[in-house]
Formats: sequence, C-alpha cells, structure tokens
Amino acid sequence: MYDNVTVLDTVGRYASILVKDHIKSFTCQTCKHVIHVFQSVPGSDDETASESDFNDESDTDGESQSDEETDCQTQVKPCKFYNSGSCRDGDRCPNLHVCKYFLKGNCRYGSRCKLKHSRSEQVPDPSASTNPKLTDGRYYQWQLHNGRCWQDVENDHIIEAQYCLPHTKSIKIYNTPYGAVSIDFNRMRVYGKRLRVRRLDDRNTVWTWYCILRHKWIKYGDKDSKGHASPVQSSEIEKKFQSNPSSSFTFNVGADTFEIKFREMRQVSKQRMRKVTRRPLYRQKAGVRVSQVTSGIQNMSLGTKPQWEFKGQSGRWHVFKHRQGTSTECSITSDDIERQYQQNPSGSLNFTVNRNPYKLDLGAMSQTNLTTQHKRQVRRV
Repeated sequence: MYDNVTVLDTVGRYASILVKDHIKSFTCQTCKHVIHVFQSVPGSDDETASESDFNDESDTDGESQSDEETDCQTQVKPCKFYNSGSCRDGDRCPNLHVCKYFLKGNCRYGSRCKLKHSRSEQVPDPSASTNPKLTDGRYYQWQLHNGRCWQDVENDHIIEAQYCLPHTKSIKIYNTPYGAVSIDFNRMRVYGKRLRVRRLDDRNTVWTWYCILRHKWIKYGDKDSKGHASPVQSSEIEKKFQSNPSSSFTFNVGADTFEIKFREMRQVSKQRMRKVTRRPLYRQKAGVRVSQVTSGIQNMSLGTKPQWEFKGQSGRWHVFKHRQGTSTECSITSDDIERQYQQNPSGSLNFTVNRNPYKLDLGAMSQTNLTTQHKRQVRRV
C-alpha cells in the first residue's frame, strides 16, 4: 500500500514522499534529488518470538550467508585503473594498487610483472568508514568519483542521517549529474555505474557497533528487554577495531566464548553466527534546523500521513484510535505512535487498552499485552 505524504526534510523545506512498508522515497526541494531509502524489514516470526540475550541458543539471526547479504565494510578490491596502466589518485586511492592476478594466485609474469605483488606496499584502511583522508573542516563529506576527480555530494546530511541507522542498507538518489545513483552502505560502493563513493571523516566521529538479535539491530552495551546488561560495550569493540581492523574481538558470557570478526563483520560462537555492523553517531551540521534528523525526514500534519495499525484475531488490520466509551478504548492514536517513531524508530511506547497495559516495540513492529504476554503484529502504512 502506498501513501503520498508531504514532509519537511532535514533542512526544513517541504518535500514529497512515497511510503511503502520500509521503502521510503522523497524529493529534496533544495537539490531536487529524488531519494529512495531501503531498510531491513523485521521477520514475520518477530510477532511471536521472545527476546533473548547474546547466549540464547534458540535464537538466530535467520540471515543467509550469501555474498549479497554479507556486510562487506572491510573488503578492499584491487584498483582496476592501476591494473589498466594508471590511476590518477595514486596513494590517495582507496583500492589496492596490486596486480589483480597476483591476488588470485595466477599471474603468469611472476617476478617479471610490472605491477606490485605485495599487499603490504599499499593497504588502505579496510573500513570505508575510517578513511584516513580528513574533511575540509566539516564533520563528514560524502563524495563521488567519476574517474577524474572526487566531487562533493550536495545536501549529504540526508545520506549521513540514513547511514547512521544500522538497519538502512542503501540509498538511491535520482536527478544527479550521473543520473540515478545507488549507494550500498554495507559495501560502500555504487551499483551499476563507473563511480566510486567515499565518506571523509574529521576523526571525531563516535562509532557504534550493533548485533542482530531476533531480526532487530541491538547496540552493544544496551540492556535487553529483561534489564540484563550487555556483556560488552560498543566502545570496547571500537577501540580494538581502531588498533587493528583486520583482527577480532573476543568476549565471554558464562562458559560461552564469542568472537566478533571484523573482516567478516560477524559474531560467531560454537552454536551460531550473527551479523554485526558499525555505524556513526549522527552529528548535526550547522544550518540543518531539524533536530530529530536521524530518520532523514520529518512528517508534517499536511496531506496524507502514515497510519499505524495492529493485526486483529481475524487477520484484519485496525487503525490505532482512542475508541472512547467502548470495550477497546485505547490510550494512544496512530498520530501518537508516529510522533514517537519520528523521535526514535527503534524505540518503544507504553499504552493501555481498556486499562490493560501494553507495550509497542517500534523496532520489532509488534505490541505485547504485558499481562498475558500475547503479541500482535503492527505495521506502518
């Protein structure tokens, strides 16, 4: 189901947005870019699954381990321009200046090859998010390389806001000088075009580590739904990552040992494997006037607004309304939920139905009767 929505973007100007489930599209009225945002969608079994901690053997992230699904922030490829004869970026190039056939182990020229046969001669930081180049004084700079030079992306605070969300996989921008540009945040690359993308940093970014539990990204260091403290802090993982991005971080929970492998971006143990990701904490640029910018956009009370619904016993969907004077009188409305969602898309909200206490989990898209622990699926349409 699609809804046309009038919104205020992150620089305070009106824009149009088309919402379908967790795919959002909107037009920035400053640069006229049409932007698509693709977010991870919680699995259908979240409706009945109970929360679990890091050593719950019954839990699994349910994700495939295919190349397309792997978070490849730590992979570096050989530079195709260098292998073709010349790379204009030289030492600034984020890719390896190494013979691609040497990396495959089948260079027929061997020691007579004119290209480098050693990884150690140029190994850029394997995380695109920790690119050694600094900005021109800004917190961050998103840039595209067209084969000749790096160029800033206008209004890149929108890209940054989405990149800061762990569940956002990619963003697609239209009406750029290069046409439609799709940026894969996990692999930090542009799909289908001879373009490269990078994020420059002022080295003051606070990086946050997340692990996927029950189809939901959870920050290392946060407490679970039962109030249990996380066995490790995000800052501890980041400290180890900064010291050696090719290594791993190990911690224990009881008798179980867990290892976060930075190159694979996976948390592994004897029982299971989980995806992890590393994203920056959003910092608001000067001149960006919307405070709650981490969602990338702000909905206004104009036009058609997103509606929040819950799934009834018959399978039909019902809009959250007060329904005063009925047996299903509710303490919140769809608008109340939407306001909370805009402040924190992964947060929660307590409410009552006929004086019975409920909890709405925005990240898991479910509501729980706190008395019976019965769960229902909710959605935003």
